Amino acid sequence: MTLIGLFQALHISNDDASVHSCKTSFYLMDKSRGRWMVLIDAAKGCATEPPDLSKYQADFVVISFYKLFGYPTGLGALIVHAEAAKLLKKTYFSGGTVAASIADIDFVKRREGVEEFFEDGTISFLSTASIHQGFKILNTLTMSAISRHTASLATYVRNVLSALRHENGDHVCILYGNHKSKVLYDDQGPIVSFNLKRPDGSWFGYREVEKLASLSGIQLRTGCFCNPGACAKYLGLSHLDLLSNIEAGHICWDDHDIVHGKPTGAVRVSFGYMSTFEDAKKLINFIVNSFASLTTQPEHVYLSRARSICLSSEGHKRTTERYYLRSINIYPIKSCAGFRVDSWPISSSGLLHDREWLLKSLSGEILTQKKVPEMCFISTFIDLNQGILFVESPRCKVKLQIRLQTDLTTAVGDELGLYSQRYKVQGYDSEVDIWFSNAVGRPCTLLRCSSASKNSLCLNRGKNEVTCRDVRTKLNFVNEAQFLLISEESVFDLNNRLSATDVQEGLQGPPIQVNPMRFRPNLVISGGTPYAEDQWRSLKIGNKSFVWSSLILSSTCSPWVDATVAR
Repeated sequence: MTLIGLFQALHISNDDASVHSCKTSFYLMDKSRGRWMVLIDAAKGCATEPPDLSKYQADFVVISFYKLFGYPTGLGALIVHAEAAKLLKKTYFSGGTVAASIADIDFVKRREGVEEFFEDGTISFLSTASIHQGFKILNTLTMSAISRHTASLATYVRNVLSALRHENGDHVCILYGNHKSKVLYDDQGPIVSFNLKRPDGSWFGYREVEKLASLSGIQLRTGCFCNPGACAKYLGLSHLDLLSNIEAGHICWDDHDIVHGKPTGAVRVSFGYMSTFEDAKKLINFIVNSFASLTTQPEHVYLSRARSICLSSEGHKRTTERYYLRSINIYPIKSCAGFRVDSWPISSSGLLHDREWLLKSLSGEILTQKKVPEMCFISTFIDLNQGILFVESPRCKVKLQIRLQTDLTTAVGDELGLYSQRYKVQGYDSEVDIWFSNAVGRPCTLLRCSSASKNSLCLNRGKNEVTCRDVRTKLNFVNEAQFLLISEESVFDLNNRLSATDVQEGLQGPPIQVNPMRFRPNLVISGGTPYAEDQWRSLKIGNKSFVWSSLILSSTCSPWVDATVAR
């Protein structure tokens, strides 16, 4: 019996856009022992530079129609050589793939066509019908023109970003992949992957970049792009680094973009046939305006306590040297509306009862505003003297009252997984669950983080790895840290940048403006200069000191969920 090996050859990397020669893959196969078959992963490459199968007769080729046309999503194809198809033996069968079968004995006769016995069930015929229109567009433009156009865009952006400097001369962008000033079309695909640095050498988190970009109408892909090998290579992350990141709570798709002072992923820009130079210029202007003009600030800041401060509505830069605590906000139920207070107790897990409850669907999914925007209409308030959590919803006629001490019905012991942590939780009776189910429009249960929980999360966006690993704090249902802080000065500057961008692009109508409360911060500060908080390592409010491992900037929430309209 002859053993057959399968070698997968990558055509274009989805991480750094490097083009891999199919010739090299076939040469390696010829020099190897035994029989080998070749699969070419052309999912990315087919969109701009398909492999020439007349030169390299692969046995299998994988393509993605989504990457070809941008629509439909979730539809691709496996191209199989006729000779290779004879070797494929499917070990199971289902509807649509058999010519005959007998239920009470082991007998099945499969359909004869390769596509017939491999396509289980009903195919996505509505999506498939749209493919014809996509190919018509590509044939009109021609693939050679698309390849030249997208390569020009990527080269233009790559050259500008590589030349971008801070005032002190340091690079703003660290690019990954091939950085030749002139990139041949067969050397590099239409992708630019990078991370951004501050003037002091620390990193901007890629999630922070992504969320700010979304406010400017720019969609970016961030993270490791489902390519952990290339990600670790370019970020210089060892096996120990990756394991340490996991122990610190980082998993795929979360907001922990900086761990132990190092990025856990990158920012990726991809160009297609519909991309324009205006798109590329908009991206560059966004990076220059948002990340290339920051200056370093003092590391230690002390805040004076004030109930309120009058904020100027004028567009000029404010120069006050003092910082003020503008408001304190408590969010008892995760993703529901919070309430403002003048003073509030601090517990071992942060502000007392902050994010101590959450809603879970019957399928086990944690409900958040990203998935259920209507949750912002559920208002909460805690009366510490009465020991009652009050909850209201426009969908419920009766205000819900939950006693903080005696209304729990389940014993401590049930566990819940969230943000790579394990929480001990307690539930409530059916009356409470029915109320919340009506409030959010779907069946759910209310869970409370038990006082016996001892969850710890080690995260530090700074450069001191030792400090990061030594700091262990108790957490409720928070994304990253015990306290979330935002600066009104930084949001004010962001709104000015958004308005200036709208003017540059000639957009009509009112400019996009971001309310600081969209970030759901615990602490709102005012005064000083924009983005000064990015450089802080500690601060003091009254007689309470905070270190940056327990207090994080409010970049983890969704700035695009407007609590006034739930969208």
